[in-house]
Amino acid sequence: MAGNSALLKGWAVTLVAATFALAAKDTDIRYILIAYVPTIAFWILDAYYLQQERLFRDLYKQVASKQEGDIDFSMDTSTLKWSGLSAFFAFVNSLFYGFLITIVLVVMFVFPRVGG
Repeated sequence: MAGNSALLKGWAVTLVAATFALAAKDTDIRYILIAYVPTIAFWILDAYYLQQERLFRDLYKQVASKQEGDIDFSMDTSTLKWSGLSAFFAFVNSLFYGFLITIVLVVMFVFPRVGG
């Protein structure tokens, strides 16, 4: 799960940088608005993977506390509860994607509009 999270963060930065390059090439700063789409989408996916990781960690703790004969080897996490919002606003996700959105905002509003 942590590998998926790292991959998502890498793709998010890559796509935002590509959007910046497209906006600079076509001299239209409005293209930068497109950078919000992958940022939010990858934030949601990253939160999903973090939520799944938390669920499986809790399942592991539950199984580890059982006697050997009571273990049923089920990987069902439906009985466990973790809020998707808590994963979405987790410190690491909020810090990374908040910083990415801040960069997009800075590029949109601080840098002068080129070509119109």
